[in-house]
Amino acid sequence: MIDVSDKNIVKSEITVKKLPMLAAEPAPLGLIGLAVAALVLASTDLAFTSNTAKSLMIPWVLFFGATAQLIAGTIEFKRNNIFGATVFTTYSMTMYAIALTLFITIFTGVEFDIAHYGFGLTAILAFSLIATVASLMTNKMLFIVLIFVDLAVLVLILHYLCGIIAFPAGVFLLCTSISSFYTAMAILLNNMAGKTILPLGTAIWNPS
Repeated sequence: MIDVSDKNIVKSEITVKKLPMLAAEPAPLGLIGLAVAALVLASTDLAFTSNTAKSLMIPWVLFFGATAQLIAGTIEFKRNNIFGATVFTTYSMTMYAIALTLFITIFTGVEFDIAHYGFGLTAILAFSLIATVASLMTNKMLFIVLIFVDLAVLVLILHYLCGIIAFPAGVFLLCTSISSFYTAMAILLNNMAGKTILPLGTAIWNPS
């Protein structure tokens, strides 16, 4: 039987408890999740896919747009990265809301005033503009991604509240997807190589 009062054992346990919890860079996961969801959403607005098959968007929005970004945001909180944590988790909740909205409108007989969706997107646009300003202190590629997100959300608001066509939103969502894929690839390759393989661009705004 091991004597738990042994000083060496106690010392070993204390040492283990003091080991820091390491976490890998989660940004590529979150960006890929955003890229996949944006591409799937864009496919309908650009008429690449049938408008009658909207239900097939739900799993892609739910698992990639929502869950992948939620995981990335949660890890960013542990890494003390307030920008990544706030942006990824907020956009993940947006994607969960979009997936649930699709489910309600497609599979239930509930009378749904689509204006509620437009006002919800208006709130998301307000947050997204704040995130875009904050991204000026990160790098140029993240700023570009957020600009495309802002434009896509703005057009969708006008689509749902004012009745304009959704095609431009599809264009901006496609641009969001492409720029997100590039940014994810750059962060992944640069971290693995330990040097810059693909440029992200320096911060536009340095308040110091």
